Amino acid sequence: MTERRLPPVTEVAAASMVLVIVAVIYLASYLPRQAPLGLAVGLLIASAVLFAANLVLLARVRDFAWWRFFQVGRWAVLAYLIIAGMIEYAFVYDKTRGTVLVVMTLLLALFAANVPVILAFTVARFEATRPAAGR
Repeated sequence: MTERRLPPVTEVAAASMVLVIVAVIYLASYLPRQAPLGLAVGLLIASAVLFAANLVLLARVRDFAWWRFFQVGRWAVLAYLIIAGMIEYAFVYDKTRGTVLVVMTLLLALFAANVPVILAFTVARFEATRPAAGR
């Protein structure tokens, strides 16, 4: 059995998440004071570029178990929307305001978007490309 060549979706998503984590830690280190946003915005943009490139790489894959990808992805997105909502509530409750809140929200959205892609891709890459009869 030969292994298919697939793009490095998991690795690119992990790199995007690392950039998000570094930016959030950087911003959080300044709280409750106003943080300089240059580095955080740069990391946000770099992470968004990696995420977009990852989606392009993933969209170009043929002969893939897309049915399983979307089956897993739907539930992962639902779970991470709930998690992101709770974290966003904590940002607002802790009186994070203005541009720092906007940047933190965008970073959170990127994090919450990357995890379902990793989960769905990791499951679908090992699935047969066509569902068996009766599934």
